[in-house]
Amino acid sequence: MTPDHEAAMDFPERFSDLPEYAFPRLRALLDSHKPGGAPLAMTIGEPQHPYPDWVGPTIAAAAQGFGKYPVNEGSEMLLGAISGWIARRYGIAVPQDRLLALNGTREGLYNAAMALCPEAKGGQRPLVLMPNPFYQVYAVAALSVGAEPRYLPATGETGFLPDLDAIAPETLDRTAIFYLCSPSNPQGAVASEAYLKRLLELAERHDFRVFADECYSEIWRETPPPGALAVAEAMGADPERLVVFNSLSKRSNLPGLRAGFAAGGPESIRRMRQLRNYAGAPLPLPLQAVAAKAWSDEEHVVENRALYAAKFDIADAVLGGVPGYAAPEAGFFLWLPVGDGETAALKLWRETGVRVLPGAYLGREVNGENPGKGYVRVAMVAPADEMQRGLETLRSCLYD
Repeated sequence: MTPDHEAAMDFPERFSDLPEYAFPRLRALLDSHKPGGAPLAMTIGEPQHPYPDWVGPTIAAAAQGFGKYPVNEGSEMLLGAISGWIARRYGIAVPQDRLLALNGTREGLYNAAMALCPEAKGGQRPLVLMPNPFYQVYAVAALSVGAEPRYLPATGETGFLPDLDAIAPETLDRTAIFYLCSPSNPQGAVASEAYLKRLLELAERHDFRVFADECYSEIWRETPPPGALAVAEAMGADPERLVVFNSLSKRSNLPGLRAGFAAGGPESIRRMRQLRNYAGAPLPLPLQAVAAKAWSDEEHVVENRALYAAKFDIADAVLGGVPGYAAPEAGFFLWLPVGDGETAALKLWRETGVRVLPGAYLGREVNGENPGKGYVRVAMVAPADEMQRGLETLRSCLYD
């Protein structure tokens, strides 16, 4: 192929307005500068607590499964374990035909839009609504199906969740999908039962689906966050209005297992399973065996939550006097006001070696405003003593 021919090749425009992903963007900001102290990464939400000690033996016992093609929708054992966990956690019955095992929730959050978003809504290009800041897969899923992503500010004034009553009726009429993360990433806000009910009422009235990302649901301080499945069942909502996503990454400290699930109405799950038959990457059977055991065991989750509770206490003790500090309700991120996130992250790295993520990298600019610009996100995943050192260093550098 000649250089001229290569230069003439066409590439799709649908992703042309995607900014650089957050972590390559962070490397470009920081890596040309020397750290001002021993490096300490507090950027990525990768759990560092120990995973259960039965993980290795369980894989070994099921190793013969590596010689077989995995069950695409999830083995009966795994789907049964997920159904059992939902029943214990939320007190509702979700049969296996309303479940789909996922290779991590990011895959499901993306492919659910591929399977369920219509090509048009009321004769117009459909909208996909999402909080701003947000988990970046929501936007790329919308663009992949030809929908228009619409970013809803999730600020301190709105409780770090989108203000449902501020959304114009004509916007809701064009909406096909509403992504909601609760507990939220990055702010740790929890949608109440009343909030979830209001959202589902709007979905019924304006004919759209809610995709509820609940992957931080098991990391909480005082009260378990309500689940959208339970709220939908209590109000008698159409089960096809809702798809819920969860995983073992945060709950069980198993981000590398890539084991999650989607739960929804039978027709929604049927369509997601059908797409997966053609284009999915199912979880290997030995890993499905580990996932089934993890969903069936709560002891390790309680222990994990206690470790995070101690970290919440450390954060409160170190940062409690900082103006604007708000202790998160759940999850394992701190969302700290700093004036300008990029300036603060660069200053912190150059003067101390502590590495945090500018909040603007998790948001989009709308009407000249990026709701994440004045914040940094700090992941509380390091061992407690390292985390305390990092927070004390951060406070001394940015606030004192």
